[in-house]
Amino acid sequence: MELNDFLAHLNSGQAVTGGSELHQFMHKVSNEAMKITAILNEGYHTPEEIRDLFSELIGKPVDDSFGLFPPFYSDCGKNITVGKNVFINSGCHFQDQGGITIGDGALIGHNVVLATLNHDFAPQKRSTLHPAPIVIGEKVWIGANATIVPGVTVGNGAIIAAGAVVTKDVPENVIVGGVPAKIIKEINDSIKRGDTQIDFV
Repeated sequence: MELNDFLAHLNSGQAVTGGSELHQFMHKVSNEAMKITAILNEGYHTPEEIRDLFSELIGKPVDDSFGLFPPFYSDCGKNITVGKNVFINSGCHFQDQGGITIGDGALIGHNVVLATLNHDFAPQKRSTLHPAPIVIGEKVWIGANATIVPGVTVGNGAIIAAGAVVTKDVPENVIVGGVPAKIIKEINDSIKRGDTQIDFV
């Protein structure tokens, strides 16, 4: 099996049956990701070295404006796409088999979890995995310790409050928080101009 075939299967939303050839290939990709992230997370690296290692992890170059503070964890890596001026803070976990796309200007806080796989609900099929993508829009801010589950799209300009668990799509220019996350506030023109400070994110 080739990586492109593997990613095509995942991005089509088809299940990965436990113990199958595809599942075994997934473990191979995971081991490769662990090798790269082990290097990334060991010792100090310059911003340029971090960008090079992250590019190796995801299998494509990132923009010079990309920034990341290690440690960073992924059990795949090859299904991550990031835009320009993206910053990922330390301790984040990206389970990206289902696909993670991060738009320009997005800010990802400490210890954020982006998870794109669900196990099957049926106990006898629990090892079967169901991928679904996460899409983070432009200029999104995700607060520390937030979790976003498979299949969620976060609209441009939205804010995810610290500690939120996001289980549904988030519209553009709103603030969501809580478990499960709900809309707390709309980001109105006053907030966009910087006239209002938000103190609960």
